[in-house]
Amino acid sequence: MAYLDFSFLIREITKGFTAFNWGDAVMILLGVVLIYLAVAKDYEPVLLLPIGFGCIMANIGMSTDAGFMKVIYDAGIATELFPLLIFVGVGAMIDFSPLLTQPKMVLLGAAGQFGIYGTLLLALLLGFPLNQAASIGVIGAIDGPTAIFVSARLAPELLAPIAVAAYSYMSLIPIIQPPIMKAFTTRKERLIRMEYAPRPVSRLTLVIFPIFVTVVVSLVAPDAAPLIASLMLGNLLRESLVVDRLSKSAQNEIINVATLFLGLAIGATMKAESFLNLQTLMILGLGLIAFILDTIAGLLFGKLMAVLSRGKINPLIGASGISAFPMAGRLAAKVAQDEDFENFILMHAMGANTAGQLGSVIAGGLLLALVSGIV
Repeated sequence: MAYLDFSFLIREITKGFTAFNWGDAVMILLGVVLIYLAVAKDYEPVLLLPIGFGCIMANIGMSTDAGFMKVIYDAGIATELFPLLIFVGVGAMIDFSPLLTQPKMVLLGAAGQFGIYGTLLLALLLGFPLNQAASIGVIGAIDGPTAIFVSARLAPELLAPIAVAAYSYMSLIPIIQPPIMKAFTTRKERLIRMEYAPRPVSRLTLVIFPIFVTVVVSLVAPDAAPLIASLMLGNLLRESLVVDRLSKSAQNEIINVATLFLGLAIGATMKAESFLNLQTLMILGLGLIAFILDTIAGLLFGKLMAVLSRGKINPLIGASGISAFPMAGRLAAKVAQDEDFENFILMHAMGANTAGQLGSVIAGGLLLALVSGIV
């Protein structure tokens, strides 16, 4: 009996090692790399750090299949709660004044979504079914919550690589975009100075805007209603000026807690058997293509606007018509200042960037509605 008890003890002590394989080791290494990028390179640390640690947890027996990580996943990802809470926080951080004073920037926000549909078609050509192709295409929104929201509905089996791609490429904007900007614009175009004579935006307008956008977008794209309503609720908290505590909570505690648990839950889905395959590499590659197509389409539309305005619009602001707020807007302004330190296009770029935030939600909602109707 003592021998049997001893054998049982040995099995219990070593069962973790016997279940461990090379795939688990690779995924743990990937988790460490994500944590390294977050800590050492400051690449989207708020997301990549918990995703990396969640990836490590998933491959040492704490995946979303069971236990407390399953509870977190079911409560926040399966119900779409975490992306919506994050959008409330994002909305509370956004100032739509630059867009309201320059309504034409909406066009750049629309052009910045081209990568979604271009990548969808490419994914279909590569053999992905429509629901998966649409989910992969939404990486082109360059908006993590939107990508997670859409893929959780259409292709939950691809949630992990899509989320990792979306947030990784968001963090790599300062590396990926500048070479594309310089390749698709001339120095003369980058030197264009844009006049900025801001018209005052009334408090009434700022309060009505989120309500108006919520109603209109929800009627046009009902599947985008939860996303746009969450974003605009956060913005209304900001602009109403009467719920300062709620606005600050949305910008800090709420978005931070939701981001932490979302990152852990996404990371905990990154098990070796479901992540280490050719499909994952294809998704990461297609996500990069989506990002590049977004940037190119925005720049080309910016060049068109420069021609039509007879040289009054700097095409660089077209690259900020994506959803990565405020990083993309700041980067476009920086590239312009690299050519001419006294060239200030930040407010114009922010107008395009906030338009891109709205555009990504609408594009994701329309795509979700179209694919859900077909599938």
